[in-house]
Amino acid sequence: MLKQIRLGLIVPLGFGATFLIMLGVGIVSKITMERLGKATELVAHTYEVKAELKQLEKLLVDAETGQRGFIYTGLANFLEPYNQSRTFIPQTLGNLSKQIADPLQQKKLNIIEELVRQKMDELATTIILKRAGKEKELRALVVSGKGKRIMDQIRANLDLMIKQENALQAQRMQAAKQAENFAQIVSIGGTFIAILIGSFIVIFITHKVVQPINQVATAIATSSNEIATTVVQQERTAAQQATAVNQTTTTMDELNISSQRSAEQAEAVAAGARQILNLVDGRYEDNLDLHQISLKQKISTLAEHILNLSKQTHQIGRISTLVSQLANQTYMLALNAAVEAVRAGEHGKGFGVVASEIRKLADQSKQSAEQINIIVFEIQSATNSTINASDEGKLTLEEIVELINDVVVSSQQISLNAKQQATAIQQVVEAMNNLNQGAAEAASGISQTKESTQQLNEAAMNLKTIV
Repeated sequence: MLKQIRLGLIVPLGFGATFLIMLGVGIVSKITMERLGKATELVAHTYEVKAELKQLEKLLVDAETGQRGFIYTGLANFLEPYNQSRTFIPQTLGNLSKQIADPLQQKKLNIIEELVRQKMDELATTIILKRAGKEKELRALVVSGKGKRIMDQIRANLDLMIKQENALQAQRMQAAKQAENFAQIVSIGGTFIAILIGSFIVIFITHKVVQPINQVATAIATSSNEIATTVVQQERTAAQQATAVNQTTTTMDELNISSQRSAEQAEAVAAGARQILNLVDGRYEDNLDLHQISLKQKISTLAEHILNLSKQTHQIGRISTLVSQLANQTYMLALNAAVEAVRAGEHGKGFGVVASEIRKLADQSKQSAEQINIIVFEIQSATNSTINASDEGKLTLEEIVELINDVVVSSQQISLNAKQQATAIQQVVEAMNNLNQGAAEAASGISQTKESTQQLNEAAMNLKTIV
């Protein structure tokens, strides 16, 4: 069920319901407390009314006591309670009139007021008769029991009013108790409901937010650690790759120099071969001067040139061997660079393409070097045969011309292959420079990725700590 409820809906609804419940509890509590306060005031008011009724009875008793003391003794000082009662009875009746709001009680109070007036008049009449010395009339009035009847009626009405006030007090205390109980029920019930809703929200947020965030933070931390480890490996691989690229670049520079020297030597061989061919052709065509120039001298000169040609072709062979070795080394370095590029993943795609091109160019350089070695071997064989044959004097000019012509053709082919090889190696050098620059940029990118991964790891750990 919780999975079907969206966080954006339950949180505002939950907090809104809690707010409304607490607001309702506050409003109801306020109203209930006002009711309780009014009920408490009414209860206190009842106590005050009862106290005033008791006070009224006491004042009447005091007035009657003072009146009797004066009648029996004739001393004026006995009238002190009477005089005080005459002063306070109107005040007490006025207070009762203000305090009593119940209509029945108000009617009873009116009756009591009339009776009190009659009682006070009766007391005043007896005092006047006493002062006037009319003992007979005074005795007759006292014996008639009028004052006692009035006082009994006053007491009876006061008792009725007190009983009514007691009944009102009981009702008001019951209302106050009910208000208090209702306030407690609302307060406790509302608080309990708010706690239930709050607990539900806490459980929901824990289930829907905290646990997934904790899981995500753990996954991010784990992934960032794995990425950091992979980036460190890639950084080490990139450093190794950059070192390999630098070595390959250096090797290709040496190979470039060697290929240029090979091309220069091949050009020199071709020039020497053309010079020999010109020499032989000139001798062959100049039949008229055949007897004037010594053939032995010509052949000796020819042998010397061919010997120089053999030395130069031998140097070309050594250079070509060096080129072949460097080409092999370049091929291996390019192969390693391709392997490291695969391990580097996305960052190594550019390395893979360049390394593939370097392998192709290195393979072409190796094939060109092998072809040059074959041709150099053929030239060396031809020149050696020519030198031997010249020393023995067994060759005719036609045969020498044919051999030298083969040397010229081979030298030209060597020169052409050497130029192609130098051009190819120059392209490899440019490619290696680009690869070197790419390796530096990749290493810088991996370093930035490493820093970003470390920051991601720190953020994941902070998030996990907070959650």
